[in-house]
Amino acid sequence: MMDVVFDTLLDGVKLLPFLFLTYLAMEYLEHRTSAKTKKFVKNSGKAGPVIGALLGAVPQCGFSTAASNLYAGKVITVGTLIAIFMSTSDEMIPVFLSEQVSVLVIIKLIAIKIVIGLVMGFLIDLIVSRSQKNYNMVEKIGHVCDHDHCGCETSIFKSALRHTITIFAFIVVISFALNTVIHFVGEDTLGNLVLNKPVIGPMIAAVIGLIPNCASSVVLTQLYIQGVLGIGSLMAGLLAGSGVGILVLFRENDDIKDNLRILATLYISGVVWGIIIDALSRVI
Repeated sequence: MMDVVFDTLLDGVKLLPFLFLTYLAMEYLEHRTSAKTKKFVKNSGKAGPVIGALLGAVPQCGFSTAASNLYAGKVITVGTLIAIFMSTSDEMIPVFLSEQVSVLVIIKLIAIKIVIGLVMGFLIDLIVSRSQKNYNMVEKIGHVCDHDHCGCETSIFKSALRHTITIFAFIVVISFALNTVIHFVGEDTLGNLVLNKPVIGPMIAAVIGLIPNCASSVVLTQLYIQGVLGIGSLMAGLLAGSGVGILVLFRENDDIKDNLRILATLYISGVVWGIIIDALSRVI
């Protein structure tokens, strides 16, 4: 249990810089930016999935966390959020490198996740833009401030710090509970659920991926290295996973139905792409 406590605190501490810088940027946009800058941020959203898919590939939970905050403030589109979530690799890269997996294999997997994230991001934005009216994204950045009623009219540094501490505490508590479950259930038990199940495997792996914790990507990657998971199941889990991003989304975004739609999109997309990749790997 001491390892669980230590790992939970370590994961949380690694998020602090991302959390603070994200809130600081949002506070700045809310209080200091001109109308021209706001218009630029809003209009740049169309290219968001490209940037999001590339940034999401960085092996840290921080970008998915930042994306959730920015989406809650309506700074980025839902397609950009999905692109970041689906391209996020979390701890996949460090685990692969520590196990001396070929760099070419790592690059291939990252490239697949980036392409899928980009495609899904643009597709979702296209669907949403046709079904909903446009809204002024940047003007809703104040939502985060209003959410906690923390007196955001004061120093942007103090306000950003207060938001950071609040969400940090929330993440640590939830992550500790999840890490405890993973500790007692065990990786072998998780592996037996998906062993030798071509279609069911991606479905269950995607559920594991949805666990809002960086540990899920570690479990999935280790199971793949051990030969328990196929490439399709691994990709299903990693595509559906977003680290603690989805946790922060439910914390910061008041629209529960919207959050559930995003969660369903991640799961269904991860499963479908996982099955496709699994089928192609068997043919090739």
